[in-house]
Parts: sequence; C-alpha cells; structure tokens
Amino acid sequence: MTKAWQELRAGFRWNLPAQFNIGVDVTDAQPPTAPALLVTDGRQLTRTVTFGELAELSNRLANALSALGVGRGDRVGIVLPQRFETAFVHAGIYKLGAVAVPLSTLFGPEALESRLGDCDARAVIGEAEPLERIAGADILRIDVDRDLPRLLQDASARFTAAATTPDDPATIIYTSGTTGPPKGALHGHRVLLGHLPGFELPQEHFPQAGDVIWTPADWAWIGGLFDVLLPALHHGRPVVAFRAPKFDPEQAFDLVERLGIRNLFVPPTALRMMRQVERPPVVVRSVASGGESLGAAVLEWGVEQFGVMINELYGQTEANLLVGSCSSSWPTRPGSLGLPFPGHDVRLIDGEICVRVAGDPVVMLGYWNRPEATAEKIRDGWLRTGDIGEQDDDGYLRFVGRADDVIMSGGYRIGPTEIEECLQRHPAVALAAAIGVPDALRGEIVKAFVVPTAGTVPSAGLTTELQALVRKRLAAYEYPREIEFVDSLPLTTTGKIRRGELRSADAERRSKELPG
Repeated sequence: MTKAWQELRAGFRWNLPAQFNIGVDVTDAQPPTAPALLVTDGRQLTRTVTFGELAELSNRLANALSALGVGRGDRVGIVLPQRFETAFVHAGIYKLGAVAVPLSTLFGPEALESRLGDCDARAVIGEAEPLERIAGADILRIDVDRDLPRLLQDASARFTAAATTPDDPATIIYTSGTTGPPKGALHGHRVLLGHLPGFELPQEHFPQAGDVIWTPADWAWIGGLFDVLLPALHHGRPVVAFRAPKFDPEQAFDLVERLGIRNLFVPPTALRMMRQVERPPVVVRSVASGGESLGAAVLEWGVEQFGVMINELYGQTEANLLVGSCSSSWPTRPGSLGLPFPGHDVRLIDGEICVRVAGDPVVMLGYWNRPEATAEKIRDGWLRTGDIGEQDDDGYLRFVGRADDVIMSGGYRIGPTEIEECLQRHPAVALAAAIGVPDALRGEIVKAFVVPTAGTVPSAGLTTELQALVRKRLAAYEYPREIEFVDSLPLTTTGKIRRGELRSADAERRSKELPG
C-alpha cells in the first residue's frame, strides 16, 4: 500500500448534511452562466446549456409534474438517451421529491413494462418510439419532443425543492440477477455523495481548471449517470452530451479532438474497439474504465494513445465505485481491480468481495419491494457483491469470477432468466438455458442452449428468428450471439437448470478446439 493511499484513507470522513437533494445540488449550486452541458451532433457543438438553464428547466419540470398529480415518493420512468433534457428531467424529479427510474432506450417492450410495472411508476418521460413500446393505460406518458415543451412553457420557473434527507429515496436502478425478474436497487439522495471519491480519484483528482468530461456510456446506467453526469455537474464542470445509435471508435476520437475533451470514462469494450483504430496519439488528462479487467496490453496502449494510464474501477449497481486506481497516487497493476477508495470498507469474506453497509452512502437502501432479496444481499452488516476475489499483501484486489450465473457482456450485467423466459415463448422452444461464454471483445457473450419442441427441425433460420425475438422483446445487448440446439438440459432434482455444468462442458469443448 502506498503512502499516498494510506493518507487519503486516514484523512477521509463522510460529510452528509441533514438535508440534501441531488436536483438542487447539480443545478442550483453553481454560477448560472457557467456551462453545464456541451451538446454535439458528433461533428460540431450544437448547444451549450448553462447551469442557470438547468436550474430553471428542472424547476419548470417539477411544477409541471406536480400539476399532473405526480408527488413526493412517486416513481417516474426516464427513457431518454444522452440529450440535454435528460439532465434537467432527472434534476426536476429529484427536486420534486419523486423517484427517478432511468431505463435504457435499448429496452424492448417486455423489459420496459416489467420494470415500470414492478416499481408502479406514476409517469414515464421519453421519446415517441420507446413510449410506443409501453402497454397499459395506468401510466402517464410524456413525449419529450411533443408534450414536454408545452408543459414547461405553462409551468412556473420558481419551485421550492422538497426538503429531502440523504436517506430519502431518489432513484431506482434496475439490475439483473440469476433468478426471477430484474431487481430495483433503491438509492437515497446520499448516493451522489457516496460516488464522489470513486469519481474524483480515477479522474485524477477531478475537477481541475479546464476539465471537460464525456462518456459513451448510456446515462440510464449507473456508470453513465453516477460515474460521469451527476458528479461532474456537482463539481460544476461541463459534460458532453452526444447521442450515438451505436458506438463508433473513429467518431469517439474525433469527438475528443474537436471538443477538447480532457476526461473520459470509456467501458472496456469501447476501449478495445478504439484500440483497433489507427490514430495519432490524443492527449487527455484522465481516462477511467470499469466493468471488467482491461489487461496489460490495453493499459500499455492507453499510455501510448492518450498519454495517461487508464484507471480501472470496480463496483455494481447496489454499491458502485468501491475500488479502483488513481495512477498519480498509487501504482496501477494490470489484472488488479486496485485499492478501496476512501470511505469504503471493502473486505473478502469467505473469498467474496463485500462492503460494510454502516456509514457508507454509496450502498443502496435495499431492493424495491424485495425484502427477502435485500436480506440475502445484505447479511450481518455487509453487502455481498457476489464476486469472488483475491487480495495480495499490499491490499490490491483481483476479480476471480462470479459466485452466480450473471453474465457480464460489454459492461452490461445480464441475468439469464429473462433470456430463457423470452426464448421459451417461441413455439419452437421447449426449454432454454443461457450462459456467458468468453469473447475477446466483450469479455463474455450470451450463449443459449435450446431444446426444440417435438417435430421442430433446428436450422439457421430458426437461430436468426430466436435471436431477433430477444433483441426485439428485451434488448439488443441481451440477445444470444451463439445458439446451440440440444436434446436435453442438465437439471437439478427440483427442475432448476444446472448452468455451471453447461459452462464447464462448453469450456472443455472450446479448449479442445484451440489450435495446437
């Protein structure tokens, strides 16, 4: 352990005020003329949004929602990409004392409906196309392009924010597990403050004069929202807003150069794609990444390409930014997660990476309406991550593997149950199982084992049809890139799929197929 790390840990104390509201913090606490968002179409800057505009628009949104009957504690879905409205919609919901439920625009109808239904959302704000995917008449739909301008125009620019405490609910972020539907991790307003050490240090002691930050990660995910957008606004530094239908590594380099971006948070898969592009070095001040280990080759490339060491991060939706690197304060070690950030007591318990709950504001309040799942996740005062790790004599942690069947693909956490249930809705599928298999670009990809119904003949056409079904009903990143048709699946005596057995058999087959 380095002296710098020990001093940072020893001198750190959480400072949680009696009242704290994320919406007020990220819009009202900065000079109103300071730039908050730099909106780009990928070629040029199209709009600069100031903190004053964010403050006014978020106040108008809070008033508009209130007039529509949305009140404190009500859940409001947000199905928006990286656009400037996304930022003030979040802030307005927080100011109202309501609970923001960010949802990816990649979600299909089943994924959207299950999450909105689970949290009993009172309203949902989104673009026209994803709103059309949502069935049911009990939810208020607000089209960001058609309805929102009129609602904002008719609403007052003055609003007294709810007097929320750090522990009052602020957001529900859904995360997939190995059994049942996705669970909503409920976080209090304190969660923004809990993210700050793990944001500031990997971004090399952010903020500094001239810092401008961007991430290609969706603002609907905890990585895009709390690893970049909200903490940067908390510090009064501008965030680049760019909606890209698909990540383009050439475009990413162009964006950094044209807008003078100095700070980056780029998921591992995107970094690997950028590595495949031949470009002259682009010097930035900091680069952070998280979701899976990068490896020595990517880290070495990062130094050559960006002029800085890429700092890796570790956490999960329930407790994010727990461990990582800050190369200027402690050495980065390839293959290692790094060291616990100040404020987080992270330890191995029976080989599992765990974080002490008491006094840690980044830890969730619990799963929404899932007391049994919460009790399983948080035991004896420790949140169990489900990740198996190792720790060396210097305190550096290393990720070994998952203790469950969650699939980590391209930075996305994917539960097998949703995929299996979706596949089994197809008339040609009698039974299905989903596992993660190794992939050089994404870390893992989804592979499905399918038992066809009697009389069904497996074919390439059926494979394509099943893949399209998952893409349409769930999400593009969840579809099984590999499908293997089998006569039967290994089951427990109670009928549960033995996914571990499938993984072992698949790994053995792949090893035999390797050359040499």
